[in-house]
Amino acid sequence: MDWLPWSLLLLSLTCQSSAFYVPGVAPINFHQNDPVEIKAVKLTSSRTQLPYEYYSLPFCQPTKITYKAENLGEVLRGDRIVNTPFQVLMNSEKKCEVLCGQSNKPVTLSVEQSRLVAERITEDYYVHLIADNLPVATRLELYSNRDSDDKKKEKDVQFEHGYRLGFTDVNKIYLHNHLSFILYYHREDMEEDQEHTYRVVRFEVIPQSIRLEDLKADEKSSCTLPEGTNSSPQEIDPTKENQLYFTYSVHWEESDIKWASRWDTYLTMSDVQIHWFSIINSVVVVFFLSGILSMIIIRTLRKDIANYNKEDDIEDTMEESGWKLVHGDVFRPPQYPMILSSLLGSGIQLFCMILIVIFVAMLGMLSPSSRGALMTTACFLFMFMGVFGGFSAGRLYRTLKGHRWKKGAFCTATLYPGVVFGICFILNCFIWGKHSSGAVPFPTMVALLCMWFGISLPLVYLGYYFGFRKQPYDNPVRTNQIPRQIPEQRWYMNRFVGILMAGILPFGAMFIELFFIFSAIWENQFYYLFGFLFLVFIILVVSCSQISIVMVYFQLCAEDYRWWWRNFLVSGGSAFYVLVYAIFYFVNKLDIVEFIPSLLYFGYTALMVLSFWLLTGTIGFYAAYMFVRKIYAAVKID
Repeated sequence: MDWLPWSLLLLSLTCQSSAFYVPGVAPINFHQNDPVEIKAVKLTSSRTQLPYEYYSLPFCQPTKITYKAENLGEVLRGDRIVNTPFQVLMNSEKKCEVLCGQSNKPVTLSVEQSRLVAERITEDYYVHLIADNLPVATRLELYSNRDSDDKKKEKDVQFEHGYRLGFTDVNKIYLHNHLSFILYYHREDMEEDQEHTYRVVRFEVIPQSIRLEDLKADEKSSCTLPEGTNSSPQEIDPTKENQLYFTYSVHWEESDIKWASRWDTYLTMSDVQIHWFSIINSVVVVFFLSGILSMIIIRTLRKDIANYNKEDDIEDTMEESGWKLVHGDVFRPPQYPMILSSLLGSGIQLFCMILIVIFVAMLGMLSPSSRGALMTTACFLFMFMGVFGGFSAGRLYRTLKGHRWKKGAFCTATLYPGVVFGICFILNCFIWGKHSSGAVPFPTMVALLCMWFGISLPLVYLGYYFGFRKQPYDNPVRTNQIPRQIPEQRWYMNRFVGILMAGILPFGAMFIELFFIFSAIWENQFYYLFGFLFLVFIILVVSCSQISIVMVYFQLCAEDYRWWWRNFLVSGGSAFYVLVYAIFYFVNKLDIVEFIPSLLYFGYTALMVLSFWLLTGTIGFYAAYMFVRKIYAAVKID
């Protein structure tokens, strides 16, 4: 009974893991009037998909510009975290202060700078700042019941990431040149003789546009904001020089929100009820369909096997059509076994990487506060999972009577990563041309190449070597020397029809989640529902496996034994629906009109579709292979 307390402890930890929050950094305690540093991350727009660094526009600069050392994920996301001249002190109010320029000498934007600012405003750019690693948010108050009386109107508060650089009105362009920062602090409980400490728990901003004439500044860099709605906004004329002040104010408020829960504001930006309903709906439908499919196929198989194993009327059975007739050809090696095993090896590599990333993220270890951690973890895990990809590819290649294991290992290590690197490099050249911070710097690209050839390639070779040396998969029946003739197939056995049929069920299980993932990637939202995603991933694995088994069963019943490649292609059929959904999302949800943003969208979508096809194709292939070996081991072959 010694194991009982440890089991209970482990169970309690597992149950609490959904609520447990592993923060990106340790909490920082501030005393009264301690400086709270405001840093800039980048400028983003869902219309152009091209991030820019903060000082690409003529904002006020500190005396010394210092960039934060960034991890791989931050660099790939286009983050360039840099210090700003905002002077913010803990729990210290500021009514209005001029950021740069003196009372008698405002900031002058040249014609070129004015044109650039005007262009960024018309492209709907947002500015992203952080304070104590918390991103700035703009509060939006929406009224849910507009038709009723004013007293009954309910405010629905939502938050928008960052703040708008400016706005346009009647063909005129206005810049948000005054920022009202609202920071919320949580007072920590201390003993009587100790000084109070504070923690930042929320960072909001109210951007305003106030023209130069309405701002009154004195020699101490203080300023006076106009009262009421008497002021006019600060217009930016792209055809001439513009003079303006950059100003800011700071307001502090006490909050009951504790430090561990401070990200909840940012992660509840939309109604989650739809999400819950859709997930539960997907779970019920998929398991219901899976149950029906399993029941039908198991009953049919039992009947088939019972018929085939009746020794008295074996001659009658052989005259019938059925999957037993192709027993001498079902394990005949396909064309291009090296490429097939290489693609399946990359699929295993992807599967292991995605499974671990989603599971770790579900436990809260890759929360949005750990900026760039998700992408960094995914990159490194893919490299290290090469050993499993290589092992499975090597063993399958030997099973398919392959002999050139060194060439096969090189193919596994370079085929899929080479395509990904090639597409990313071409897209990166276009981003470089736009001088965007989203362009991967040359040293980072060299570092990625070194990781590929220094970590992934040797591990794939190592795994391939051991996989190739291991005993090949044991096929239950021998292969005939002369291939059997394949009868003419019906129209519904066409490969493309199979892809359409096989893709519906897995895609139906995950298309709601796909909307949230696309929003996170293309509209700068936070994705955080990794518990849901893990559940959806499990459903995806189950549905892919079952659909693949059904498709291979129908194919073998039609006496077509060329199932290796066909099953791999058909099992990845849901990738076709992902592509169709991506085109639908582009047309209906995004406001992209320029060539380069469109190229980026479809380039990265092509990579997503390719990766998803490899993942689902691999899941389906191994499920079908296990099924085929199982059914042929169950019948008596003379």
